[in-house]
Amino acid sequence: MNDYILTLSCPDRTGIVHNVSGWLLEQNGNILEAQQFGDAATNRFFLRIQFSLPEKQDVNALQAGFAPIAEKFGMEANIYDAQRKARLLILVSRQGHCLNDLLFRAHSGQLPVEIAAVASNHTDHAGLASSYGIPFHHLPVTPETRPEQEQQIIDLARDLKVDLVVLARYMQILSTNLCQSLSGRAINIHHSFLPSFKGARPYHQAHARGVKIIGATAHYVTADLDEGPIIEQDVEHVTHAVSPTELTQIGSDVESLVLARAVRAHVEHRILLNDQRTVVFR
Repeated sequence: MNDYILTLSCPDRTGIVHNVSGWLLEQNGNILEAQQFGDAATNRFFLRIQFSLPEKQDVNALQAGFAPIAEKFGMEANIYDAQRKARLLILVSRQGHCLNDLLFRAHSGQLPVEIAAVASNHTDHAGLASSYGIPFHHLPVTPETRPEQEQQIIDLARDLKVDLVVLARYMQILSTNLCQSLSGRAINIHHSFLPSFKGARPYHQAHARGVKIIGATAHYVTADLDEGPIIEQDVEHVTHAVSPTELTQIGSDVESLVLARAVRAHVEHRILLNDQRTVVFR
């Protein structure tokens, strides 16, 4: 299949779709899916088009051919090969529910990714990664060794040609240096109780306060802890009869689902940044 994805954002003005469609016509392209959004608050226009071509084309050549239109409208534009699977590096600590979910989805073909490796500051999930034939890297960390350990993560992502780093309940605060190195290509998952229930055992804290809704949030990693652009969120309603253990189990399910959705949206190039927010095309 000769399918490609074009994403762009630019100041909103007339003629954008006309010029993009004209360029696709010149390439003998056939539009398979198109979604657009104009934000009146920021006066920016966002567009995602999936299209097919009669013959396989080099992505860089297509990008170069589209450059005059991008320059004309001041676009941030990218063209991707829709058939290429993104390569993932998954970071995890001791809680393995999100890791297990991602491994299964990738293995079963539900998630169009290639998991290049799993890395952890603990060895708890080495066997799980091995059962899927995924390389596992044990990268222990202490406050004194954090700079060296984070450099190992950066080197691993570079050497494995990783497109996206997924923090699947990786319970370490990343330094500004690591956040900047992974800018725009690292996704984190956390329970939606932040900042009300910080620290350990958030579901037990939530139970003690008698919450009626629990949830999870997936967002891009930035140097501002848990304040990166939000990609995906979901919630579950609970009652007074739910125990802390049951609350944790429900929360784990929501976290796994929300993270998988966020990863899928990223690797399918459905996310465009809109200042501190995201435009996520379905």
